[in-house]
Amino acid sequence: MSELTFQESYRTHGFLVEIDGTQCPVTKVTGLGEGTTEVLEQPDSGSQVVHKISSQVVKFDNLVLERNVDGSRFDTYFKDWFSEMFRLNGASAGSSVRRNMAVVKTENQQEVMRFAVYGAWVISSKFSDLEAGSAGLFKQIIEIAHDGMERVA
Repeated sequence: MSELTFQESYRTHGFLVEIDGTQCPVTKVTGLGEGTTEVLEQPDSGSQVVHKISSQVVKFDNLVLERNVDGSRFDTYFKDWFSEMFRLNGASAGSSVRRNMAVVKTENQQEVMRFAVYGAWVISSKFSDLEAGSAGLFKQIIEIAHDGMERVA
């Protein structure tokens, strides 16, 4: 039997999301990023040279979670989180209802990478279209803003 002469890449299908320690099944996560910073142009006095420097402000994209709506306790979990923040009748807590999260990449049921997400809060919750002639799955799409993300493992 011959040996591999290269390292196999991780697959995108093995992952889980933890929100305040609760593992929540989701089908898709987008917006994983270690941050971006703006580039400022600083002219060099008396010359034609313009230096590019960092603004030193790091910004993070919102995370988008997609999950199947299936009647499980997680339907209530996400509904309650959203309802804590945005009440139609009464005082809303808004972005003060935050959670810490982790997006965990697994390979063969073993954790190989972890992204810690700090101060996350729901900014949008919507559902897939309902269509009588379709055989598609009913999905919930949750957009989450946060204070920062870092790859910790």
